[in-house]
Amino acid sequence: MDITISNGILTAIINPKGAELTSLKDGNTEYMWEGDANFWGKHSPVLFPIVGTLKNNSYLYNGQVYALSRHGFARDSTFSIKQQTEDSVIFALISNEDTKRVYPFDFELELAYTLNNKTLTLEYRVYNNGNNSMPFSIGAHPAFALPGNFENYSLAFEKDEQLVSTQLEDDLLSTKTQLIDTQNGVVALNYPLFENDALIFTNLESRAVTIKKHDEDVIRVSFPHFRHLGIWTKQDAPFICIEPWQGYSDAKNVSGNLVEKAGVINLEPAGNYKSGFSIQILK
Repeated sequence: MDITISNGILTAIINPKGAELTSLKDGNTEYMWEGDANFWGKHSPVLFPIVGTLKNNSYLYNGQVYALSRHGFARDSTFSIKQQTEDSVIFALISNEDTKRVYPFDFELELAYTLNNKTLTLEYRVYNNGNNSMPFSIGAHPAFALPGNFENYSLAFEKDEQLVSTQLEDDLLSTKTQLIDTQNGVVALNYPLFENDALIFTNLESRAVTIKKHDEDVIRVSFPHFRHLGIWTKQDAPFICIEPWQGYSDAKNVSGNLVEKAGVINLEPAGNYKSGFSIQILK
């Protein structure tokens, strides 16, 4: 059963499967992608314990090979509700026999959603409940609805910087890069930008991106704790994904050792990690 939180200004709906945000409304205006499976059947999955694709969809840990599909298993797992108020909710996923078959660690993953005025904040909390260091990556994948002409929209980066995207090849990072055209930190959206899949920024100074329609600011996504960013859509799809990440897909020449994976966090026993991002409605 979906969970609804509201503060009288915004209303958010979250599905316990994947603790996935499926709706964010300001009155009658829906800001999240509807999840039409003809384009992409999700809305805002959490990416854990990996971000992106592993080489051969597997990794090595302590001499053993484990299979793990793209973006990990959290997005397809059912979370429990740990705490709920009128304008906030905390979901939890705890390691179990199924998760340990593909990821042999004792963990707890919490997703906390909080509404404050016209902002929804999502906080990720990861706890290492085991006796060994726990390597993981984590990320977000929210898709925002862009009704009307896709080319009416643009993305304004927090800083006017050179945007260099690393290209994917067979879902893995290649050595090819693409310089993204900007005007004063603003990227005009068009579908050819994504003909080689997502734009992936592994070295980004900006920690916020604003979706604009013509000259009007619509949504600001702020991600102060994330080092990497993905931006993605599909041909003719009326949405844009702004994806704060800690970690990204393997390159073709990696060893496969999870502890050495680019962008991985190695969390010590009894340690905890917190990060998050926010969605601010600007209209």
